[in-house]
Amino acid sequence: MTGKLKITLMGAGSMAGTLAPALRAAGYPIDEILSRETAASRRRAQRLAREVGARAATAANSRLAADLVWLCVTDGAIAACARELASRGGWAGKTVLHSSGALTSDELLPLRRQGARIASLHPMMSFVRRGRPSLAGVSFAFEGDRSAAGAARQLVRALGGRMITIAKTAKPLYHALGAFGSPLLIMNLALAERVAQAAGIAPNRAGKILEPMVRRTLDNYFSRGAAAAFSGPLVRGDVETVRRHLEQLGQVAGAREVYTALARTALQTLPVARASEFRILLREPGEASAPTETREERRARGKRET
Repeated sequence: MTGKLKITLMGAGSMAGTLAPALRAAGYPIDEILSRETAASRRRAQRLAREVGARAATAANSRLAADLVWLCVTDGAIAACARELASRGGWAGKTVLHSSGALTSDELLPLRRQGARIASLHPMMSFVRRGRPSLAGVSFAFEGDRSAAGAARQLVRALGGRMITIAKTAKPLYHALGAFGSPLLIMNLALAERVAQAAGIAPNRAGKILEPMVRRTLDNYFSRGAAAAFSGPLVRGDVETVRRHLEQLGQVAGAREVYTALARTALQTLPVARASEFRILLREPGEASAPTETREERRARGKRET
């Protein structure tokens, strides 16, 4: 491990539980795993620390001897953690990262005022309990001090990921991108289970029914793009089928609204046949006429017609 940065992770949750062993396997010494004062947090930190050969501690009794401290705590806790750590002093020459996708490096300003290089470094990956995803190929969004970029790039490269740079003002939209790719996808599938239940299919069967199609759809999207992966009644111009969907989805709270919103969005960018008829069918209650065709819709229609 000669020449590798010594790292302290603050937090012992799902993200830290993935990063710590991955960094250790990449040759980085993990100095400390810091936790909150609660018994449950301290137990998690102790388990993770034993696994990676580190010392478990809290911010109050940490030695903070590492070259780099990476905050893997909830967004709402970052600023308070930064203030608490900054009160300890001794930050000149150190690098401090936080892992929020939505918040900027400004959350760490108290540490910069103490001489630290600060940045946010967010892996675009879903972290859940009892799961440790591979970080190979994962994009890590960097935003912060230029002087912190070298250390961040070194870590990302060692983890098998790739680093992208994001502007401060773009972070909320960048994080929303991730929401569409994971939690909103799960919300959609959870809603599908309720639709299945209304059709007389047990929720635990819905996943088995959908799995082959969902996996194929994702394969098509990643290999061919959204337009080529798009299928179903909107592509075929099957207005009557969509009408029947809308009539029956009223049985499931929220399902009709989600279906309508997604279908209206598809009219803007995806290949939809008989789009004008769908606009009439999908218009919101109270709309006097079909929504005006947008510039994106005209462009998409022109491509289809040529």
